[in-house]
Amino acid sequence: MDKLDRVMTLYRELNNRRYPVSRKQLEQKLECKGVTVKRAIGTLRDYFGVPVIYLRDQNGYVIDRAAGEHEIPGLWLNPEEIHALLVADSLLSNLEPGLVRAETGPFRQRLRNLMARIGGGEQHFDRIRLLSMGRRREQSRWFPRIAQAVLQRQRLRIGYHARSDDSASQREVSPQRLTHYRDNWYLDAWCHQREDLRTFSLDCIETAETLDRPALDMDNETLDRHYATAYGIFAGEPDKVAVLHFTAHRARWVANEIWHPQQTGYQLADGCYELRLPYRRHEELLGDILKYGADVEVMEPPSLREAVRRELERMTKKHEKSSHRISD
Repeated sequence: MDKLDRVMTLYRELNNRRYPVSRKQLEQKLECKGVTVKRAIGTLRDYFGVPVIYLRDQNGYVIDRAAGEHEIPGLWLNPEEIHALLVADSLLSNLEPGLVRAETGPFRQRLRNLMARIGGGEQHFDRIRLLSMGRRREQSRWFPRIAQAVLQRQRLRIGYHARSDDSASQREVSPQRLTHYRDNWYLDAWCHQREDLRTFSLDCIETAETLDRPALDMDNETLDRHYATAYGIFAGEPDKVAVLHFTAHRARWVANEIWHPQQTGYQLADGCYELRLPYRRHEELLGDILKYGADVEVMEPPSLREAVRRELERMTKKHEKSSHRISD
């Protein structure tokens, strides 16, 4: 029985008894010695504020009912569970610094105090870190409002600046899901202007107003079919399958990677690795292919192979020009 379980058992034992309980009885119930019983009583009294008193004439401990009702929290956690919650809080805070830090601050401090009380010592949770690659500097200040609209199923009117064509627009949307993808947040929503599902990058949302109208609800199957079947952040049902061959050296890593939930892959006779995955638009997939350089070859479809070839050709020309400028 760990320390927190012991305190919980002690509270239940005293709270359910109408008469004082002797130290001997508590030692048997808590499976410990008298000094440990006294320590558990001290924790129950000092940390949880339960007025435990000792009645010398009856040789037992009791909760002082005259001091009023003293109900301790109904959520009981052992040290391992507290550790897990603090680690989860650290990871969540690292997803977007400042996003939930203030809201979870009091709860986090109570967990740390509880760990200290039960002998957990100083915990170095800053030793857990997430390295962000590609997180945009400005995440939306409207995140809390947008998240609330998603959960409460309310419509939003948003001012959106599209980077693709540098245009600004006002949209009325029915939020469906918040998505955290490659260190950035996105809103999946039904756009009432376009009458279709759209994905909005939160850092491009310049204004957000909650409307007094219920959001249009869409079932999970429809949302998954639209958002989760093609490759990457681009939505829509896939209409092509990419076939990639990785060198035997690179296969040591790629064979254990998940690029897409519906991917298939297997080792080839020469030690290379074949990866097949569905996609609709090639822009994001193209970038992921190029980062492997000569360790990957696109086998199918021809359109994707040609897109890689053209991009490599443009890169080569650009770097040849750059080298001339540097040499000059």
